[in-house]
Amino acid sequence: MKEEETHCGPSPNRIPTTSDLKIWATELGFDALGVADIDLSKQKKSVIDWLRAGFAGEMHYMKRNIKKRLHPELLITGTCRVVCVRKNYLNEKANPKKTLEQNEKAYIAQYALGRDYHKLMRKSLARLASRINSSLGYGHYRAFVDSAPVLEKPLAQKAGLGWIGKNSLVLNKEAGSWFFLGEIYTNVPFQPSDREPNSECGKCQACINVCPTDAIVEPGKIDARKCISYLTIEHKGYIEDQLRSKMGNRIFGCDDCQIFCPWNRDAQETRDRRFEPRHNLDNSDLVELFNLSEKEFEVLTRGSPIRRVSYDQWQRNIAIALGNSTPSEQSIEALKDALGNVSDLVDDHIRWAIKKLSR
Repeated sequence: MKEEETHCGPSPNRIPTTSDLKIWATELGFDALGVADIDLSKQKKSVIDWLRAGFAGEMHYMKRNIKKRLHPELLITGTCRVVCVRKNYLNEKANPKKTLEQNEKAYIAQYALGRDYHKLMRKSLARLASRINSSLGYGHYRAFVDSAPVLEKPLAQKAGLGWIGKNSLVLNKEAGSWFFLGEIYTNVPFQPSDREPNSECGKCQACINVCPTDAIVEPGKIDARKCISYLTIEHKGYIEDQLRSKMGNRIFGCDDCQIFCPWNRDAQETRDRRFEPRHNLDNSDLVELFNLSEKEFEVLTRGSPIRRVSYDQWQRNIAIALGNSTPSEQSIEALKDALGNVSDLVDDHIRWAIKKLSR
């Protein structure tokens, strides 16, 4: 691929149509594709305001390279189009509501039950880029999956893949929201998708009403500091007492705003068996997971998105979930046995859990 060519003028060969790109994307396992231009000027104010309000919490990387987030041509010189793809991940046998209702079970976000999507998506995107390059014979192409300052949701909306819902996720009439997004930045002037979909959320506030910690402060705006996904994954330290009891049995991520969204009643399921649950993680007992040694945790999470958290975070999160479970001799014994044999961070959350279970 010719990285030095950064112009965005007419191609010397016929530029593949969006239909061509969609066919190639489908052959590579993607469920949808669209093309966006790079004008993100409408997003600037909301992004800056969100950061200034402190809603990013400890995600300091969100503040870095903000100009490159808002101007794709600064991230990769010469970029004038973004090819956006969607890949479904919901397993056909998934029953997230059932797991949430069983408070002795561990709830892990659906996207994290199978193989780590980052490498899988990037590999497929690279193959798509190679296919485009072979057809055209020129251009630069860089694939991204949560790996750079990319405003993937506004770009996906511009590419026609859906609208940004009140839960801040991209929603699609046919597919719902259980999907991953990926992008290819390029200097090839593909025809952008016809139009951005209008919001179909209407007056519905299901996601806002169901959020356990009231993290959706207004439609489309999340205070990450309250979000259970943030608390269980991005936040490294002590979790505030008033938030702990609201976290239920969610030990890695949270799906409530998707589970109860009407557009997910008939959501599309994945065709990729690599996203099927591994190691019985969709039906694991909290005590069983809490008792894992650090070595066992590393084996369990090898090749999994769960590797995003440390062993301390893992135990911290499960201690909270045990504190929110129905008291049992087994759970209290597991907590007491660990007390004093773990980090100060985990000890604090264990003491909270034991006190809660002993009331």
